[in-house]
Amino acid sequence: MSYKANFRIWRGDDEGGELADFVVEVNEGEVVLDIIHRLQATQAPDLAVRWNCKAGKCGSCSAEINGRPRLLCMTRMSTFAEDETITVTPLRTFPVIRDLVTDVSYNYVKAREVPSFKPPEGLKPGEYRMQQVDVERSQEFRKCIECFLCQNTCHVIRDHEENKQAFSGPRFLMRISELEMHPLDTEDRVETAQADHGLGFCNITKCCTDVCPEHIQITDNALIPLKERVADRRYDPLQRLFRRNKKQQ
Repeated sequence: MSYKANFRIWRGDDEGGELADFVVEVNEGEVVLDIIHRLQATQAPDLAVRWNCKAGKCGSCSAEINGRPRLLCMTRMSTFAEDETITVTPLRTFPVIRDLVTDVSYNYVKAREVPSFKPPEGLKPGEYRMQQVDVERSQEFRKCIECFLCQNTCHVIRDHEENKQAFSGPRFLMRISELEMHPLDTEDRVETAQADHGLGFCNITKCCTDVCPEHIQITDNALIPLKERVADRRYDPLQRLFRRNKKQQ
């Protein structure tokens, strides 16, 4: 059964824009991305939107629907009332290129700043051995599809453009935490997480966890344990005594 839905879509570019109203047909079982495609086919052929897999695995179609960061392809029309006006806008944290497409290159800059995995010297690929519990611990973080919804909703950069240079955001702090937990990684990432990637800016509001389409417990399982390691390193008297004795040897 089909019906007519009211949509408000942001149209514009880096110089400005506005919300445009559309009335578009909706069919049973469709998602918001289906409606965007129908708009392109029938009313707005120049509407720009980024997408790829339409299966919630590529992270390309990130946008804001009624003010909430979501994937267009994973947001079902059945979650809205038929008489509800659905507003679709680009990710607010990143510069607009055109319409619903934003420039997310900030994230790739931050990704390159994370030191890569550093195995023990002399240990070759194929010789890695880990406990199953260590494999499972970091496997959760590997589910990340880099949709950057967590980056977009994090108020540290969403509301403070000036923080972008010093703060890597939850996605890449999660990557640092994953590597720091890895039993075969020899790189010391505790100090760099705080000093170079801005871990101290995070005040664990869990907004990043709330919008993750893969349901990764970013705050509880990655950011808080990383903060605990920083606190232990800096303020635990036993650790400070151990490091002092090690330097004197």
